Amino acid sequence: MLKKTIQVFDPKSTTVVNTTKVIKTNEEWKKELDEETYRITREKGTESPWTGKYTDFEGKGWFYCSSCKLYLFDANTKYHSGCGWPSFYDVISNKNVYTKEDNSIKGRPRVEVLCKQCDAHLGHVFKDGPKQTGLRYCINSKCIDFEEKEEQEEEEIEKEEKN
Repeated sequence: MLKKTIQVFDPKSTTVVNTTKVIKTNEEWKKELDEETYRITREKGTESPWTGKYTDFEGKGWFYCSSCKLYLFDANTKYHSGCGWPSFYDVISNKNVYTKEDNSIKGRPRVEVLCKQCDAHLGHVFKDGPKQTGLRYCINSKCIDFEEKEEQEEEEIEKEEKN
């Protein structure tokens, strides 16, 4: 199988890095993911509102793709939108996600959010978010996991952001 190199943003080093696109068959994904995560990430499903482990979660760190571990969202951009799913007003980088038109519900066009490294369906983005970006990334908890920032990492990142 041909390997494809892509560029993504690494929040720990605050640089763009090369990585290999994750390409697997449905059978391979079924072996790696639990049934619900497979249904959501590979079949473009959704979890019921207010049921996800990250809906009301608060912490300092990064949310990453539960399928391939690519960093997607900084916890600093998470907010309580009241929609029933974890909401973020921005992504870590447009290099780590991509969007495409979703017309799967007749008369209700939406914009789907996908992981750039493994093409996992993450959720949808809407133009009703807070003033920082005006966007609300509405993401299924099953599609993401969380990594806490170490205090030292947080201090180093804050220093680099000020420079």
